[in-house]
Amino acid sequence: MTSPGAVAITGASGLVGAALAGSLSADGVRVVRLVRREPGPGADEVRWSPSEGFVDAEALEGVDAVVHLAGESLASGRWTEARKALIRDSRVEGTRTLVDAITRMRRKPRVLVSASAIGYYGAHRGETLLTEGSPPGDDFLARVCVTWEAAAAPAREAGVRTVLLRTGLVLSAKGGALAKMRTPFKLGAGGVIGPGDQWVSWIALGDLVRIIRFALDREGLAGPINAVAPTPVTNQAFTKALGRALGRPTLIPLPRAAVKLALGELGEQTLLASQRVLPERLLRAGFRFEHESVIQALRAELGGD
Repeated sequence: MTSPGAVAITGASGLVGAALAGSLSADGVRVVRLVRREPGPGADEVRWSPSEGFVDAEALEGVDAVVHLAGESLASGRWTEARKALIRDSRVEGTRTLVDAITRMRRKPRVLVSASAIGYYGAHRGETLLTEGSPPGDDFLARVCVTWEAAAAPAREAGVRTVLLRTGLVLSAKGGALAKMRTPFKLGAGGVIGPGDQWVSWIALGDLVRIIRFALDREGLAGPINAVAPTPVTNQAFTKALGRALGRPTLIPLPRAAVKLALGELGEQTLLASQRVLPERLLRAGFRFEHESVIQALRAELGGD
């Protein structure tokens, strides 16, 4: 894998952004972090403020690639109308702000990798196998993803190769859903969520970083790619694998009614979602996954437990 020149990253302090920045820096790639505060003296930082529609485009001149990962967490509380507006605007307006700056740059970056999610396909797709050519859903997250991806289109129209990263459940002991699940499962309080037959499309954090770097390098790759492992599993199978990885029983189920009561629409579109997604375009492009087995991925992440 070749290494690009300077790479600008939004969301560089998040779980995925920090791992990507570390991987690039370890290979000698200059990482430019977009931050919402004033940049520190001598730091490779560029100020941006999505809420104000501002990016210091002059300071971005000369970067070879941009990776856009910023967005409000989905799981920070029940989805009130205000919360949903924040989730939507952080993604859509943030992307519009960044892409507007890119289109105005004298020397545009070679490639933009812009985050999206498998929520694009809708939450309740049952057993249906979903690829990049599958149509979008019509629930809240699906509509957000459609608008989010559309906000990146002007970059493509301006001649910047644009990759849309439809990411599944990211497995990492350092953060995200797995880190939150680890404690109750270690205490023996984990179990199947809802009916257990809903499909979980997952990706190991290390493979996700490699996918982003693959997308930066692969000149023929553009448009949506499903950033998921090629082996989705049911919630029941995922639960059993997590219990095995931690050496704990998984006997305490979380009924659908309890999920809906506690989390409402958030629970319906995340914990109870069924999305059986395949990374068809990545496989065709020759990407090789390090972790295709969910138990292998979980043991790699939780090996110290």
